[in-house]
Amino acid sequence: MEDIHIHRLEDLPSAAKHFLETVGHRKIHAFKGEMGAGKTTLITAVLQAMGIENPEGSPTYSLVNVYDSEMYGKIYHFDLYRIDDESEALDIGVEEMLYSNNYCFIEWPEKIESLLPIETIWSDLRINEDASRTLTIDL
Repeated sequence: MEDIHIHRLEDLPSAAKHFLETVGHRKIHAFKGEMGAGKTTLITAVLQAMGIENPEGSPTYSLVNVYDSEMYGKIYHFDLYRIDDESEALDIGVEEMLYSNNYCFIEWPEKIESLLPIETIWSDLRINEDASRTLTIDL
């Protein structure tokens, strides 16, 4: 396990770089955390660290945003909050994306847990009492 502490928004770029260095070549990332913990904000910072200049934010309604990075290739950002069951995820082709050997960042991954590859890296973003955040990466 690895903890990354994020005290202020200004810490996000360095936290995103630390995250990428910590997870290395692993490509499937599941982010857990309560509503408002900052999962989308963190993933946006990670996308920027991967060379995506203008990430679109949360794909809440489209369920997935797709990006192309010169350094990292194709990247998928999923927000599965609005799905009711795994069949909805299958309808958008989530399995093909998860097993495409491209980077995947998944918000609300518990909704498709049985579909996730065994090598998925799970991270938990928590709000601390002082309103800072702690990202725990389960390596």
